[in-house]
Amino acid sequence: MRIYEGSPRQDWEEVLRTVGAYADGERLKEILFLELDAGFILQGLAQQQTGAWSESSGALTKHTYELLEDQVGELLDKQAAARSGAAGTPQADIGHYYEQALRVVGNYIDTQKARDIFLFEQDGSFVLRLLVTDASGAAGHSLAEFTRDEILGMIGSAPQQRRTVSETPGA
Repeated sequence: MRIYEGSPRQDWEEVLRTVGAYADGERLKEILFLELDAGFILQGLAQQQTGAWSESSGALTKHTYELLEDQVGELLDKQAAARSGAAGTPQADIGHYYEQALRVVGNYIDTQKARDIFLFEQDGSFVLRLLVTDASGAAGHSLAEFTRDEILGMIGSAPQQRRTVSETPGA
């Protein structure tokens, strides 16, 4: 995405955290996320919302969102403002699963210095395809997979890792 060109680092942790909060708000499950030149595609299943009970009540329907660069920037600002008014980070619960899960996945992507992000989730597990450039400048795709238990472990250890980094001199 162009907002990262020329930046000192790609902050996928914050972008994916924000997209995760958006997915939580839309009550999506089994998401797919694809990076585009001008933004992202987010797709997931959501329960069909009907006013009255019918045979289709509770049926899952596919929802697809194109999140353009400007929209992502607005979502980032909105989420940052909401968090600054809240007392801390939400604990690992199902209501904020994507916000937390995509945050730790984003942190992993940041450490890989990857681009051309594609990921999908099923039952809380994630598969990622990343375009990574090695030290010689050669680029190639790499795959990573995280089970739901691994994601929950990463979420649980994230606050301690953030404290360790913030306590490091020069961090």
